[in-house]
Parts: sequence; structure tokens; C-alpha cells
Amino acid sequence: MLLIDTFDRGVALAPDAPCLVTDDESVVLSYREVAALSHRVAGALARDGVARGARVGVISPNDPMAFVCVLGALRHGATWVPLNARATAPDLGALLSLTGCEVLVYHPSLTGLATELLDDVASLRLAVCLEPGGRAQDPVLARWMAPEGTEVERLAHEPERVAILFGTGGTTGRSKAVPFTHTMLETMNLAFAGHMPEPDPPVMAMAAPMTHAAGPICFPVFAQGGKVVVHDGVVPERLLASIGRHRVTRLFLPPTAIYALLAVPDVRSYDVSSLRHFIYAAAPMAVDKLVEAMDVFGPVMTQTFGQAEAPMVCTVFGPREHAEALADPAKRGRLASAGRASLVADVAIMGESGELLGPGELGEVVVRGSLVMAGYHGDDEQTAATRRPGGWHGTSDVGRMDEDGYVYIVDRLRDMVITGGFNVWPSEVEQVIHTIDGVKDCAVIGLPDEKWGEAVTAVVEPKPGFEVDEDEVVARCRERLGPVKAPKAVIVRELPRSPNGKVLKRALRDEYWAGQARAV
Repeated sequence: MLLIDTFDRGVALAPDAPCLVTDDESVVLSYREVAALSHRVAGALARDGVARGARVGVISPNDPMAFVCVLGALRHGATWVPLNARATAPDLGALLSLTGCEVLVYHPSLTGLATELLDDVASLRLAVCLEPGGRAQDPVLARWMAPEGTEVERLAHEPERVAILFGTGGTTGRSKAVPFTHTMLETMNLAFAGHMPEPDPPVMAMAAPMTHAAGPICFPVFAQGGKVVVHDGVVPERLLASIGRHRVTRLFLPPTAIYALLAVPDVRSYDVSSLRHFIYAAAPMAVDKLVEAMDVFGPVMTQTFGQAEAPMVCTVFGPREHAEALADPAKRGRLASAGRASLVADVAIMGESGELLGPGELGEVVVRGSLVMAGYHGDDEQTAATRRPGGWHGTSDVGRMDEDGYVYIVDRLRDMVITGGFNVWPSEVEQVIHTIDGVKDCAVIGLPDEKWGEAVTAVVEPKPGFEVDEDEVVARCRERLGPVKAPKAVIVRELPRSPNGKVLKRALRDEYWAGQARAV
């Protein structure tokens, strides 16, 4: 199936059911209405000479009409280029130039950013503003769309065409773009359906950016005629209240956003009984925080592991497995895992010489299958760097697999700290720091040190209203991990984050390594 066919399945199942709904219900669009609007967007693209296969960038906060434009681009046969509204103009411009983006759809609140992009990116030839308030020369969506009643022809079935060009990089090196083919996305959608069954059409709260994982994972909901409740960002109290009001069954957040929910003083007073799958991904979750989340939200926590190059569901750790691990001391260690290989991915651990390693051995996590990209857009060199013997894709994540097939992500290869000749994986230290009351989030990095080369350093962000005792952090880590892995210093401050909410360890390293003659 093409990605738009996945949406149209929902239209056929439940044409009059709510499809896209804002949290406050100021906008409620049925499947029939969203489908009609998407045909009008597709018709306008065709009218204005936008070829099938052309790139259409959409930059907006989470917004129902922005998602309508995504669906319209897909219905036309164009390729969606997701643009995060919180990213910088240079990063966005690099992605737009790399992909040769021709069309920019933008929200009026981002007119300044859109103006910069339209001035700097030579390939952009058409701009449309979602609402009044944009540049004077740009049409507003409501007037730009093709007339009511417009219906475009159904696309030919070409499953290897690119549906999405997903940007990656910026914070980790030069910009790269991952082509998501319709086959890759169909594979991802089937994995969600297989691993996260629900007895009724799901209700998903989309609070994380639609331009990251939260957008694509709406499609398994659409395929079942489910409802997507659109939130403009993660506002903890508002999101918690929305779960009960809309009877949300499915929610995706990165761990840092879950920590923000848990930090709400009266978090246990909210009705979250409707949840069936609270999906966490994008980074490992501290075990103590995970246990707290299971206590607050119930037996619904669901972890997936993937990356842009193999989206979302390389491994899955479901609610039943979480509950078993919590209840059985012999299995409790699994709470630190990312689960087992999903229905759609082959996962293994590979050594430096390309050999597959046995249980307990540490190496690079590698994957293969229909979920994996064919290669970066226009970048053979970077593509080659991900290739591993036997047709495996190298994730650059370090991990191990136990006897039962559970995969444990130790860290990213580039994040390892070498102190006094010993290797220290930051995530191991971070797990301990998260057990301390008052810690909202933390990041462990290596900082320059004449004696150690790199000194293990903990950067800790406290919960609102709490203070963190630096000596307690060091003492707790020494007790649990020994003196080598314990931080030599603790810095209490707000952590820098990416537009998607991930902690930017590279930015921390760059800040504290500035002026040094070396970077390790």
C-alpha cells in the first residue's frame, strides 16, 4: 500500500468518525472532511505545475491543517519533507537545499523563519501560508486550494517511490536525508498494528512534533479509523488532562517529556485509565523513572527502538513484558532493555571484524529487513559508512543481547568517555543519577582533564522547586559504580535540547571543550 492508501482505508472504514481534533475541540475534522481537503490540496499542487515526486516542505506547530497539507502532498504523489518548527534556519535551509524542495507550506507564526528560508533556498518556488498573517505575496491555504468537490486520480502503485525525506544530522554532522519509501512505511505500520493491537479504533494524542516520529506513527491510527488529538507541544498538565477527556489510548513521547509529566506534583490525580500503549522511544529511559511511570500510568508502557534509517520498530518491549519484568526479580533486569526484535526486523550484535556476537557480548547493534533504508539521499559516502558485512545496517549504537533475545542499548559509539584509559558509558552513570530525588534529567559527558584525559562529568537538571546536592550525586555513583565511573564533577543547570526535545550532548561537549586543542 502507498502511505495515502493507509489513510484512505480509515476513510472507507469510518468516513464520519473524527479524524483530526484539536485538544480544545476548536477544530474537529471527520475522515470525510480531511479526505476532501487533501484532494483540494493535491489538485492545487497539480494546477500549479508541481510534478509528482517533487518535494513539499511543511513547517508548522502541530496543526490539523498542516497535516491536511501533508496528506494532500502524498495524494498528489509528492514527497513530504518534515521541517521542525523549533529548528534553526541554517539547519532547515541545508535540508531544503539538499532535498531540492520546491514548495513551502508554513504557519503564520513562523513567517520570519519562512522568509529566511525562501530568501536563502534557491529551489523553493512556491509558498503557501496556512492562515492569514504570512507574507503579503503568498496565498493563504483556504483560497489557494482547488475548488470544493475536486477529486484527483488515484496514484499508480509504486511502493519503492519515496514518500518522506526525513532529515537527520545537524547536531551530529552535516545534514543527511533518509528516503522513507512506501514499502518502509507500510512495514512500520504493520509492525505497530501487530505489536500494539487495540479492541477499538485507537485514540492517539499527538503532542511530540508531527515532523518527528509522532507524525508518521499517526498512520497506523488512520488505518483503523482512529482519532488523532492534536496538541501544540507537550504542556504536561494539559496533556495529562487531555488523556482523560478524550479517552486517549495511545501516546508517544521521548523519555525527557515523560520525565516532565512525572514531575507534575499532582500527576496521580489525573485520569489516565484509558491508556493502552504509552510508547517511549528516541533514547533509553532510566529504569527508576520507568518503574515510576508504570506505577503512575499502569501496565501500558511500550518501548520501541529504531532510528531514522530504520524507523521506530526494530525492537519492541510491550506492556505484558514490562509487567513480567517488574513482577519477577529474575527478569527485572529486562527493564533496562529495548525489548526483542520486532516482527519486521532482524537484529544482532556485531563485533569490530564483522562477526556476529553471542549473548552478553558487547558490540554494535545491527539490523536488516524491509524497514531499513536503501541509502541516504544523494550521499553515497555516508551510506557506505552504515554498511556492514552480510547485508546488515550499522546503527552506531553499542549494545548486547541476552540469552532470551532482549537487546540492551549501552550507548552511542561517539558518546563513550575514555577516562584514565577506561571506557565509561554515560547511560550507565545516568541510570544511577536518575534514582536521586529531585532529578528531572541529566547528561553525562567527558570534559578535558590533565590527569584523566577526560573527566566523567554529570550535568544535572533539577525538577522545579528541588535542589540537587552535588556531593550526593557523586556519592551515589561511587557506591553503585565505583570510583572510575563516578563523576569527577557535577554541574547543575538546564540542559540544552534539540527541537525534538532530546538532550544535546554534543552541544554540551562543544560548550565545555571550547578553546581546547583536542576534542577527546
